[in-house]
Amino acid sequence: MYLLDTNILSEITKRNPNETFIKKLRAVPSPAIFTAVICVMELRHGAMKRGNPSDFWLMIEQQILSKVRILDFSYHEAIKAGELIQQLYSLGRPIGIEDIMIGSIALCQDLTIVSGNTKHFQQIPGLRVENWLL
Repeated sequence: MYLLDTNILSEITKRNPNETFIKKLRAVPSPAIFTAVICVMELRHGAMKRGNPSDFWLMIEQQILSKVRILDFSYHEAIKAGELIQQLYSLGRPIGIEDIMIGSIALCQDLTIVSGNTKHFQQIPGLRVENWLL
């Protein structure tokens, strides 16, 4: 089962999405596809920066968010995220808080992260990471 990161979800909005990604996405049953509420926040932020935020956001809701299950960031994920922040800082390998939060959701739910940003996610111990854009 897979948690799609923001940069993977946004691939769907492109005029010519990556063909490798589209093939892999179609091969996975929809009940096995998730995203994180943090990714929703990032998508909303991206939509708000556009000249037509309402139209673009409607397209995101209809074509992307309606087709994935959105996982919340709750108590257990917050505890895991706090542990990861300390662990990565102690190793001298800090990453962005949003990636830590997304990674903690994936770890707590036993999901594989799908991201074009594998460099950051690979810093998180025990997290499975795949890049479907390659």
